[in-house]
Amino acid sequence: MTKILSMTAFGRGEQSTNGRTWTVEIRSVNHRFCDIKIRLPRKLAALEELIKKEVAAVYTRGHVEVTVNCDGNEEGDNYQLRADLPLARQYHRCLKEIRADLGLGTPPDLALIASFREVFVSASPDENLDEVWSTGLGPALAAALANCRQMREAEGAHLRADMLGRLNFIAEAAGKIEVMIPKLRAEREAALKERLAVLLAGVDLDPQRLAQEVAIMADKSDITEELVRLRSHIGQFENFLGQNEGVGRRLDFLLQEFLREINTISSKIANAEIAHLGVELKNELEKMREQVQNLE
Repeated sequence: MTKILSMTAFGRGEQSTNGRTWTVEIRSVNHRFCDIKIRLPRKLAALEELIKKEVAAVYTRGHVEVTVNCDGNEEGDNYQLRADLPLARQYHRCLKEIRADLGLGTPPDLALIASFREVFVSASPDENLDEVWSTGLGPALAAALANCRQMREAEGAHLRADMLGRLNFIAEAAGKIEVMIPKLRAEREAALKERLAVLLAGVDLDPQRLAQEVAIMADKSDITEELVRLRSHIGQFENFLGQNEGVGRRLDFLLQEFLREINTISSKIANAEIAHLGVELKNELEKMREQVQNLE
């Protein structure tokens, strides 16, 4: 079964290994291009491009935010703290100078010096990035992308069904207009003849020439070509909705062509019923356009 994809999704993946749990969360929304933002621990910055590559293989469009977290310790002691004693001495000396200058009675104590975060330095063993990727982060990312895929497919199926229903309405409206063409043409010609008869009262004109002029004016209001193109656009739209690839941009372009034909039809035919249909068709196109903005 063909599946079009929405750009809106959320996915979460977890992988536990070596006493740590890797969690990857992915949020994506519609965007004209593929815009990937990644948040991960600084010590894993070297893996950012690899993560982007994996995400870009799945998304061709959309604003995608990837958040990587890690809970737990490796080998029971992932982080080590040590005191920066030279820095602590400098803080202590500066505090004593301030005390002496301001005439304060309370000497600086350990609690005050410990309040300066720079005094304590965190250190951790170098990460084996290949191992991190293969046993923890990579599988968690793959699971999150798979969850996103499921949500994108489900949302895409709903959007596809909605647009097919609206496309069917447009096809039915085009059929109604096509059935009305012979009657509208006859009414148009009769109205033109009547108007010319009034304007040219008392003027001797060749009946054949008059008929030619009426035919030319009536031809200018013919909408056969517009209806043919509109049906062609409908067929292309249905075809794109059945493809297993990103079709959002092409569908957006087709909707602009839909609007062009409907505007031309409405301007050529001065008829209340067709004008009403034109308004309804434009309303359907606007709703379809909003849906297409969410398709990859």
